[in-house]
Order: sequence, then structure tokens, then C-alpha cells
Amino acid sequence: MQRLTGKTCVITGAASGIGQAIAARFRQEGGDVIVTDIDEAAGTTTAAAIDARFIRLDVSREEDWLRLADLVPQADVVVNNAGITGFETGPVAHDPEHATLADWQAVHRVNLDGTFLGCRYAIRAMKTRGTGSIITISSRSGLVGIPAAAAYASSKAAIRNHAKSVALYCAQQGWAIRCNSIHPAAILTPIWEPMLGEGPGREDRMAALVADTPLKRFGAPEEVAAVAAMLASDEAAYMTGAELSLDGGLLAGSAASPG
Repeated sequence: MQRLTGKTCVITGAASGIGQAIAARFRQEGGDVIVTDIDEAAGTTTAAAIDARFIRLDVSREEDWLRLADLVPQADVVVNNAGITGFETGPVAHDPEHATLADWQAVHRVNLDGTFLGCRYAIRAMKTRGTGSIITISSRSGLVGIPAAAAYASSKAAIRNHAKSVALYCAQQGWAIRCNSIHPAAILTPIWEPMLGEGPGREDRMAALVADTPLKRFGAPEEVAAVAAMLASDEAAYMTGAELSLDGGLLAGSAASPG
């Protein structure tokens, strides 16, 4: 069943990882997919592989969003997925005591400002028809504190709350424009590779990183994409302002060992 046939779907940060998986799933569901990313080479490759369109977009730049609005004035689904951790260029202090204001602001500029601009674009691209689905990719880190990644956790918590504000605003206007958030935990994307490495110890390192997860494994980007596809579809027409966690049971508590 192709649940997104005839729907224009804009996905940010879609050149790799979760965004790439969402783009692929949306194409499988029949969507007209717009792949956006700051990485032009990877974005172009991703778009070509799934027969989609690529548009370069730096989510932190308002002018890029205005350009996107000119190129894609109407959309049915917008997924705000693009984000950074703050550790992309190597180890840096992101705890509440030692983080610099510049590093703090850099993370929020992409994660939070980018989501604000994405939601604003989505509302304007959907309100003429009065229907649509906005999906924001938050994180488990938006639901709990992360001492060593305070900026990331703060930005993801703000994304979670903003999705609810957007949902209520759209309902207030009488539009059937929905906004929901997804909260993945440890999803096996390229961001984990520096910690996992290669060689005989890789499986042990993977197990150690998910030792506190009841299901004892990483999630797959395709599992996040499956939830996004449901939220994007008309099957979720009564769901707005909701948050869905994909964390292998982590937030449920501790799973006792059988026996």
C-alpha cells in the first residue's frame, strides 16, 4: 500500500542516516520526495538513488528556507530531521559548566532555529489547502538530561515542546495540519561509527553502548522511517501534538533478567 501517493514530502538532513531512511521509505510509499541537506554531494547521490529531487538547504539560514518556499511553495509533509550534536569536529566541552556560549548557540542554531524555520515554512506551504503533516525528529535526549551534551539535550527538549505549540496553533486556526515529534534513542547511523570502530571488538563495543536498553540492541534508521511514514499518512489524521519514543524500552524502566 502506497500511503503517500500524490503527496509532496520535504525532508531535511536527508543525505544520510535517519533522514535518508525516511526519504527512501516515503518514496516507497509513493511520495514525491524533496531531499534537502547542507551536503550537496551526498544529497544529490541520495536523491538520484531513490528518484527524488535534491535542493541544498542549510536549515539555520532563513534565506535558504525562503528560497525553498519559492521552489516548493506547497507541501503535504515536512520532516524536520536535520540536526547536529556539537561533536562533529571532535571532542569539545558540552557540559553545563565548561561549554562555551558559541558552541551552545551553534547547536541551537541548527537544531532549534532550524526546526522553527522548518515549521514556519511548513505551515505556510500547507495552509492554503488546510491540511498536512509536520514531523519533528527530537530525541530521547529531549526527554532526559544529558550532562555531557547539554546543548543537544536542551535543543531536542525545545523541539519537543515547539511541536506541541505548532500543533495547537494549527488546530486553533481550524486547519487539519498536524504536528508530531519522534524521539529516537540509539539508532545505528554513521554518527556512531567513531565510537564503534572496526575489528574484532566492534560487537562488544556495540553491546556496551546499549547495555542499559531493555531490547539490548541499536535501532535501525528504517524503524524510525516506518513511524514517520505512519505519521505522514492519513492513517494518523487524529494524531497531533503527540510524541513517539523509539528507544528499545529505555524510558520504560529496567527490564529484569528472566529466571
